[in-house]
Amino acid sequence: MDFKEQVKSSVDIVKVIGEYVRLRRMGATGRYSGLCPFHQEKTPSFSVNQSRQFFKCFGCSVGGDVIKFVMDIEGMTFWETLNLLAERNGIPIPKRTEYSDAESKLRGALMDMHALAARTFQANLRSPQGGEAREYLVRRGLSDEMIEAFGLGYSDPGWDSLTKRFSAEGFSAELQESSGLVRRRQESSGHYDSFRGRLMFPIHNESGKVIAFGGRAMSSEEQAKYINSPETPIYRKSYVLYNLHRARDGMRHSNRVVLVEGYMDVIGVYAAGVKEVVASCGTALTATQVRALRRHADTVIVNFDPDTAGINASERAIQLLLDEGLRVRVLSLDGGLDPDEYAKQHGAEAYRAKLESANGYFHWLADRARVKFDMRTSEGRMDAFKFLLPSIQKISDRLERASIANDVAGYLGVETGLVLDQLKRSATERRAPVPQTPAQASISAIERILLTALLAGQDVREQILPRLSAQMTEAFQTREIVDVLRQMAPADGPVPFEALEGRLSPAAQSLLHQIIAADDTSDETQRLEHAHACLRRLEADRRKGQIDGLRARVKSAEGEGRLDEALRLMAELTKLERDNQKGEGL
Repeated sequence: MDFKEQVKSSVDIVKVIGEYVRLRRMGATGRYSGLCPFHQEKTPSFSVNQSRQFFKCFGCSVGGDVIKFVMDIEGMTFWETLNLLAERNGIPIPKRTEYSDAESKLRGALMDMHALAARTFQANLRSPQGGEAREYLVRRGLSDEMIEAFGLGYSDPGWDSLTKRFSAEGFSAELQESSGLVRRRQESSGHYDSFRGRLMFPIHNESGKVIAFGGRAMSSEEQAKYINSPETPIYRKSYVLYNLHRARDGMRHSNRVVLVEGYMDVIGVYAAGVKEVVASCGTALTATQVRALRRHADTVIVNFDPDTAGINASERAIQLLLDEGLRVRVLSLDGGLDPDEYAKQHGAEAYRAKLESANGYFHWLADRARVKFDMRTSEGRMDAFKFLLPSIQKISDRLERASIANDVAGYLGVETGLVLDQLKRSATERRAPVPQTPAQASISAIERILLTALLAGQDVREQILPRLSAQMTEAFQTREIVDVLRQMAPADGPVPFEALEGRLSPAAQSLLHQIIAADDTSDETQRLEHAHACLRRLEADRRKGQIDGLRARVKSAEGEGRLDEALRLMAELTKLERDNQKGEGL
């Protein structure tokens, strides 16, 4: 067994995908469903088949095995994915393999460099040169436990400490530049460290690997208070959420996530006992990051800083979150404090109580509207209403939407009828055509039963395929699948899904996905019995077709006066009818 097959046979696709997508078991057949992580949807069309070890979304058509899923969700190469799954499941990784291509080697080297940098920064923080950074963390109330949990570190203030470390470990200058941790000197030859004299926050991917850093200045002379790693082959900032790898379990348990702005806010809220907390990585919240949140929780509590930048960021975030169908609440803290400061000054229990009482997003936006517009004039009130209208429209429940409309009227001082009229008119103008899901081809019951049995095991294929003639299957929607199964007949055990799928056209692949995704509660013996029953039916249908054809030819010969031919055909017909009666008696 090669390394790829060893990995696939050792992992459960439901367990792996369940770490990224909330799955619900469908019946007792090992089939699970959930919201697709690869496109926006409100009704689950994403299916995972445990017995076949494959996934399929019938909304966006993405599908495949566990390796394909992790590659797509993590943005990893094939070799990286094999490594990741092997590490998680204690499978020895071969030193040499045909799967390790140039891209995988590059990304693997960058991962190794970031892991080395993280260890170096942590050691620096514990050393004498990290004294100032440690004092800062003490002032911010961070315990040694939190410092260790979040892997905080300190970058050497010298120009090339990390650069020399990389060189000593054998990393080329080109690789060092690709990591984003080292830069080329402009005025002279050589390279220097990107981060110097800063408190370092490692940034992880969803699998918990360090892929980037954020660095906070320790000196007031630094122009930028925070700097972050540039984008690299392993880091795309618009895709990554700080602390998501730690927050996932808490998000699943509470079905909510607390969204804050900065690294210190995340650590402060986490230390307050709220494990389901994340932040964007030095950039405005993106739709891709929001979809990552939606995979783990339905409710988002936005708790950004109360300054102008934080308020504006909250407005943008609310709209993005609503667009993805999430329930949104907004927490505004007293005294102009950010989450970390509030938890430190008032205590963890007080902060958690604030979270529980956070208002719905609409009330927060309504307060913003009263601040932004002149509510003393009719024009200002209408402008405020237009500001709120898109958010009202995103309320899916009609009764709740009507109730909110009444609240808006009273809050803004406009007539309820006017609000409702504007709401209906705007909804009509903005109503987009509902995307049509491609219609699935209708597969007959006989085809489904036969293929389900043929895919299950070698015994069925050995007994059924020799008797399943091309004439019987020429009208099958799934004829191409049957033909490929004939070619793969010597295979022992269940036919590997990806091996079969790889030989099919896109149309036939879609049919295969339909068949495999369907529930099948029968055992091997029952499947064989069902297959034989289908075969008898197909053979009977074939004989009936031959009989009908001969009868038509007899009638035609008699009508045209070809009596000798009519007699010969009649003899064939009589024999065929006799054979058919025997076949029906079997």
